[in-house]
Amino acid sequence: MRNFLISFSLLFLAPIISEAAKLPKESKTIYISSQSGQRVLFGVERLIVTLEKSGYDVTLTVINYREKFLKHKNAIVVGTFNEKIFGELFPISLKNKSLKAGKEGFLTSYDKDGTLYIIGADNSGTLYGCVDLSEKIASGGKIPAQLAITDHPQMVLRGTCIGLQKPDYLPGRDVYEYPYTPESFPWFYDKALWTKYLDMMVDNRFNSLYLWNGHPFSSLVKLKDYPYALEVDEATFKKNEEMFRFLTAEADKRGIWVIQMFYNIIIPKPFAEKHNLKTQDRNRPIIPLIADYTQKSIAAFVQKYPNVGIMVALGEAMEGVGQDDIDWFTKTIIPGVKDGLKAAGIKEEPPIVLRAHDTDAPAVMKAALPIYKNLYTENKFNGEALTTYGPRGAWAELNRTLSRIGTMNISNVHILANLEPFRYGSADFIQKSVQAMDKIYGAKGLHLYPQSGYWDWPFTADKITQRQLQVDRDWIWYKEWARYAWNANRNRNDEINYWGNQLAHKYGANLSAGKAILNAYEEAGEISPKLLRRYGITDGNRQTLTLGMLMTQLINPFRYGLFTLMYESEAPEGEMIIEYAEKEWNKQPHIGETPVQIAKEVVEHGKKALVSINQASTAVTKDKEEFRRLKNDMYCYDAMANFYAEKVKSALWVLRFKYSNKVEDLEKALPSLQKSVDYYAQLVKLTENDYLYANSMQTKQRKIPMRGVDKTFITWKEMLPVYTKELNHFKKSIDSLKAIKPGPVVPIVAFQNADVQLLSSNPTYIINKSAVVFSDTTSQIKEVTEKLIGLKGIQFSIKQQITTGTEIKFTTKTPVKLLIGFFNEKNPKYSPAPQLEIDASANNYGQSEIKISNGMIVNGFPPVNIHAYSFAAGTHTLNLSKGACLVLGFIDDKQELRIFNAGLDGRGRDIDWLFE
Repeated sequence: MRNFLISFSLLFLAPIISEAAKLPKESKTIYISSQSGQRVLFGVERLIVTLEKSGYDVTLTVINYREKFLKHKNAIVVGTFNEKIFGELFPISLKNKSLKAGKEGFLTSYDKDGTLYIIGADNSGTLYGCVDLSEKIASGGKIPAQLAITDHPQMVLRGTCIGLQKPDYLPGRDVYEYPYTPESFPWFYDKALWTKYLDMMVDNRFNSLYLWNGHPFSSLVKLKDYPYALEVDEATFKKNEEMFRFLTAEADKRGIWVIQMFYNIIIPKPFAEKHNLKTQDRNRPIIPLIADYTQKSIAAFVQKYPNVGIMVALGEAMEGVGQDDIDWFTKTIIPGVKDGLKAAGIKEEPPIVLRAHDTDAPAVMKAALPIYKNLYTENKFNGEALTTYGPRGAWAELNRTLSRIGTMNISNVHILANLEPFRYGSADFIQKSVQAMDKIYGAKGLHLYPQSGYWDWPFTADKITQRQLQVDRDWIWYKEWARYAWNANRNRNDEINYWGNQLAHKYGANLSAGKAILNAYEEAGEISPKLLRRYGITDGNRQTLTLGMLMTQLINPFRYGLFTLMYESEAPEGEMIIEYAEKEWNKQPHIGETPVQIAKEVVEHGKKALVSINQASTAVTKDKEEFRRLKNDMYCYDAMANFYAEKVKSALWVLRFKYSNKVEDLEKALPSLQKSVDYYAQLVKLTENDYLYANSMQTKQRKIPMRGVDKTFITWKEMLPVYTKELNHFKKSIDSLKAIKPGPVVPIVAFQNADVQLLSSNPTYIINKSAVVFSDTTSQIKEVTEKLIGLKGIQFSIKQQITTGTEIKFTTKTPVKLLIGFFNEKNPKYSPAPQLEIDASANNYGQSEIKISNGMIVNGFPPVNIHAYSFAAGTHTLNLSKGACLVLGFIDDKQELRIFNAGLDGRGRDIDWLFE
């Protein structure tokens, strides 16, 4: 009896009826070993389908130990280098070459007798050899007469990402809390959709799939010690088991490793309610109960799915840097994995990927490597955007450090907040980005997010009756990143021809038109990266670039929590708008990439994109409706580029007024501001009937240009009145300045103390100059804005704040705001200000935005920015991260809190009032 290690769905394949089948068929016999694994079988199945479509008559023969294959010109031998059955039958020269191909590599070559061999260095390599030959046959219509190929991937891990997350919160839930249910994620249970997606992955040689979720374990495993932690009903739990097994099995035979990501520390809602805990609390210390639950959850998951990797995010849901991170990873996560392996009787360690976001990854890895070896790190490429293929500075150095610590670093193309929702396909930008991952970062892996609509997977934002799938619309996004992750060092001229042909085939056009479409992609592909890196507030998804920016965000970016790392590391050396204006006034030379330069360049990119897309239009014969949408996107890019360019011109005149105090400078700003609104009106017309929204994240975390609460300010039509109002206010401000007459100065009205009962014994003090702000130092207030004078501040020990953080307990009968002062310097001894880039809970109390910039100076400390935390009536506890900060007192929630810059840092006056 023949010893098959495989089961054949191959035996099998229904005949393919085609025009080619009517012609005399050339016969081909494919030989495979009875030891062939599922990946080899899948590749052979793909190859047979392609051959039959191309008119070949195919016979599949399985060889066991007692048989040999026949060598002849119609034979195709498919196997893996180390197979026992085929090992002695492969020509020695070809066998040696296949071994040298390396992991996932393959050789495809004819022998002297005409036999065609596909020999993989491993099963994945054999699979990719079959896929590669299938592509060549499909492209040329037949098997090439000359073949002598040895190929392998440059990047070891090449992965895509799908989020089991949604555009908004579930009722009664916090950020990232989405149990796996058919109601929330009907697509998760769609096997046909998964098959389509996994086929796309193998076609593009992706080998890893990351599933992102806050806490997946309570949807996938049951715990004997914590049965109440399960967050889904029994029927859903069984569906989840079935789907996860289906997904992992289907992925495995395509050479794809499934990696389940989770945030720390998040606990299931029923578990939290039973133990009177919050589901997540960034400043909560490690609690033994939560550690025990998490360790047992991971153990159960690993025991149940030992071939699934895990990805650990230590940041956001727990305080990012410190011993807690190291302890949680080495005393909870890794022991959980080891417990699961022991229970399953497995010795081989599954991979653990540590997300380097908001944690000291080198320190964590240093502590973890002695107790676990199969470790990886993952870090963002350009934050949560795409800004440059020339990263530098501290971020580049961090990535290089991660690549040198003895574990492989994976580069993460994350969220793409500046690309949503328009199509993106610049092969040149993407190729250079992958080259940068290797040459600048030393990364050996790619972790790729969807190009647009991550939070609304699997759909795009296009306004179409039957929602469009991202995997269909953004095919070129996946294909480009995958092609360069396999080999980034391809000849540019050859690539223009390659992508020109791909696009010509897609739209039924000639090569010239295909190249024109590619050029439109290339030109438009420079616009959003350049705009964000030179004008933006953040690389994070709290900013939706395509919706525009307020004038105050351009002229006073620090007020909006400017993420300076973007300018320092994720952009070429250059100047911000405020820096350029200051240098112009002081007649100082400019450095690097300037705002004026970018304004000119993006307008030119937009013009060229339109010329190219219109040049291709007449040649399009296929998929015309999708081409129309692509063409419309090019017009959107052009309108957006002009909107920003004009608004920046206006901003520079406004900033000049800050120094000159001449109304004439404001009058010079007005025409450009008017033009920017006109271009934005064009953008509204271009998007109104084509897009459902601009941004797929529609929660309170989104802040730029407007706060996105309850799915508001997600369209351009909603934003146009905001920009129109801004323009009209500016006109009135100019008129007011012209009409101003000498008179009494309107006095500043200070905030009034709210009636709040403190539930701690901390001493209080009255805010004014010379007041002592800490209970264990003599540090005094040097300068303070009049708005804060008279408030009752609360003294804390600075030593205790640095060691354990700050806790404020209080009771109030009416809604109040608690004012907290954060020192404006990144330093471990200062408590970090709320920052949505690293802390998804940073706006839970409306606290993410600076209310008063530079509102206080304390002797020996940096300037203080004031944030406001809103609380309803009741008893509350607020925990702040470790580090010194100032608790400046309570005011009634109804007191007006106009945002302004007090200017006590000596950098000039506030002119935001011109626009609001």
